[in-house]
Amino acid sequence: MTCILLTGSSRGIGAAAKAALEARGAKVVGQATHSSSVDTVPADFNEPTAPQELWLAALARAGGQIDVLVNNAGLFDPNPIERSDIEWLDAWEDTMRINLTAAAQLSRFAVKHWQERGIPGRIVHVASRAGHRGDSPAHWHYAASTGGMLAMHKSIARAYAGEGILSFAITPGFTDTAMAGDYLASRGGPGLLADIPLGRVAEPEEIAKLIEFCALDAPPSLTGATLDANGASYVR
Repeated sequence: MTCILLTGSSRGIGAAAKAALEARGAKVVGQATHSSSVDTVPADFNEPTAPQELWLAALARAGGQIDVLVNNAGLFDPNPIERSDIEWLDAWEDTMRINLTAAAQLSRFAVKHWQERGIPGRIVHVASRAGHRGDSPAHWHYAASTGGMLAMHKSIARAYAGEGILSFAITPGFTDTAMAGDYLASRGGPGLLADIPLGRVAEPEEIAKLIEFCALDAPPSLTGATLDANGASYVR
């Protein structure tokens, strides 16, 4: 049985991915900031020790071996430049810690785990279209964190492919989650859809299919690839 650690599993893309992976027979250990579920570990990534505590708890629940890490947790809060210096910096650091630093810590634990056992492994990074094209004036921090995730993903892929440790990234555009809904409303609502040739935002289940593919089915030669899912709103 493939055992998967999936962060941000309580809602949106994460919840859809958890259902899709479990339907394939995988054992999924989820993560959420707060949780009382037996298959989800509570871990607040604002706390520097949380990623390590999560990794150890997930290992225990997985019986000592994790095969796939899915870095899906993310924070998307506006941070306008008109804020005070300390408010702006605090919001920047919160977003970096949750979106990038926690993912980096977990990726490091995963790579070392697989190296120590001499086994293959996979990491799936759920980043964003913003990592390619940037974001709104109030979301420098979000774009920077997802761009950093993509650079980290490429570095992992190039460094460890020879050991069977594979890295894949997914860059959704707007997705029909509460997080994206707030953003759409703040940026003009339906008028923003004019920027999406498909005419609609993605459904969480669509992104979940890509996570499922990368976690379980993608051929090793795809390591290092980034899969865009943005309705042709950004093509490269």
